[in-house]
Amino acid sequence: MTGAFTVVEPVMGTVASITVIGERTARVERAIAACVERLRDDERVFSTYRHDSDISRLRDEGLELGDVDPRVAAVAADCRDLRERSGGRFDAHWRGWFDPTGYVKGWSTDAAARAFDELLAEGAIEAVGVNVGGDMRLRTAPTSEHVWRIGIAHPTREGELLATVEVVDGAVATSGTSERGAHLVDPRTGVFLAGPVSATVIADDLTTADAWATVAAIAGIDDLDWMPVAPVASGIVWEHGRTRRFAGRVEVSAFYDALAG
Repeated sequence: MTGAFTVVEPVMGTVASITVIGERTARVERAIAACVERLRDDERVFSTYRHDSDISRLRDEGLELGDVDPRVAAVAADCRDLRERSGGRFDAHWRGWFDPTGYVKGWSTDAAARAFDELLAEGAIEAVGVNVGGDMRLRTAPTSEHVWRIGIAHPTREGELLATVEVVDGAVATSGTSERGAHLVDPRTGVFLAGPVSATVIADDLTTADAWATVAAIAGIDDLDWMPVAPVASGIVWEHGRTRRFAGRVEVSAFYDALAG
């Protein structure tokens, strides 16, 4: 039977847990160290809480994108695209300065998870999951039949699940008010979301899942106009006891209602 173990490290103001399905070899340990190192280096560049980060210097010292780490310009371009595609439901400049907090964690986790590329390609491990603050990049070797089964916590009923999803190779991200309270802001109005609201998105990568989970939470239960342009596999939006599910850019309940009619 294949072994499994988890390593937990503090990073980005939260914790990263790296779960490996496979033997704990020296190569695996090096991959874990490289994964954590990438997360911490991205934190050094993008943290809004560090006065010496590239993001803070960009804001406080009047620097241009060309004056800071090139990763910042790459993320800024992605955020501009996301603002357009989401109809302004996501905007990294809503504060009046560049703050990619709702985007960069997923982007960084995807990059960090690439430390396991060779191990997975060779079948040296069966699977690896990188969980940063509850958002997960889940990977499985091509030769493995491993399936990740992920429970989505109910936003208001402690200990209960809203849904369970199965992922072979992809990502799951949740955004909302249940864990951190009213921290989400609609960039179009500058108003904080009071909640309770929760949105979970499943996509091929965590960059996409994390960003569009934020969009879905800000849009709320009555606004799925963003869905046809979102490059996501499926998801669920919950607000004030109401639930809407979607898959393949189609609302699932609406699809089945149409079949019944």
